[in-house]
Amino acid sequence: MVISADDYQAFQKLLHEKSGILLGENKQYLVSSRLSSFLKEQNLTDLSALLKALTRPGNDKLLQQVIDRMTTNETLWFRDGFPFDFLINTILPEQKANNKNNINIWCAACSSGQEPYSITIALDEASRSANRHKMPMSVDIVATDISSRILEQARNAEYQSLEITRGLTPQRQSAHFDLQADGTYQLKPHLKKNVRFSTLNLMQTPYRLGGQYDVVFCRNVLIYFASDLKIKVINSIADCLKPGGYLFLGASESMPSSIERFEMVRCNPGLVYRKRP
Repeated sequence: MVISADDYQAFQKLLHEKSGILLGENKQYLVSSRLSSFLKEQNLTDLSALLKALTRPGNDKLLQQVIDRMTTNETLWFRDGFPFDFLINTILPEQKANNKNNINIWCAACSSGQEPYSITIALDEASRSANRHKMPMSVDIVATDISSRILEQARNAEYQSLEITRGLTPQRQSAHFDLQADGTYQLKPHLKKNVRFSTLNLMQTPYRLGGQYDVVFCRNVLIYFASDLKIKVINSIADCLKPGGYLFLGASESMPSSIERFEMVRCNPGLVYRKRP
């Protein structure tokens, strides 16, 4: 699919305004690779025709489908390791010591579910360990993403063999998943029950999530946002965090210097940010 410079700039602007994703210059090949087959399905000749269709009233479903296809859903189990170790070994015991027995966690931009389910696996393992008395009574997880398509996959908690090997040891695979007749792996039911999935666009602030959270994971998504939008999103997340609550960002992401609502905590390795009282 050949994309003109004008059409590419118009699509850049639209995608940024609606999803926060900031496409770089000269990424026409990326748009072409992700949307060519979709345009054929929609009987649209080119990107210009798609842009016209998106300007018509009642285009919400078409827009969501475009965002779904342009969203990067690269993920794996227990990504970076330390956030899950620090959650289990430091944050949750700290909360329990402060007589907090009901902990709320929000996983923003959860993709196909590996992050929130990694948390439930870690919690399940902790509940069977010698340190189980240090764990809060209940931990509830809300997981959100802009893509309704990827959230449906997350809710199903069914993964292909290639997906299951990315970050999971064979021991964890056999302990926490059931191998299906078709070769896919199904997460065990008791590990799904404490995760609630919901569609949420980080661009649309304030976030209406029904309460405040003790811990927020918002990792490897802000790298796609312009600096002003990144500041807006982090401040909106801070509004959803309880005083003293923790925010995990991606390993390649950092807290903007203009935001003073957090203090940095070293996990050795890695960093987490704690909301100031």
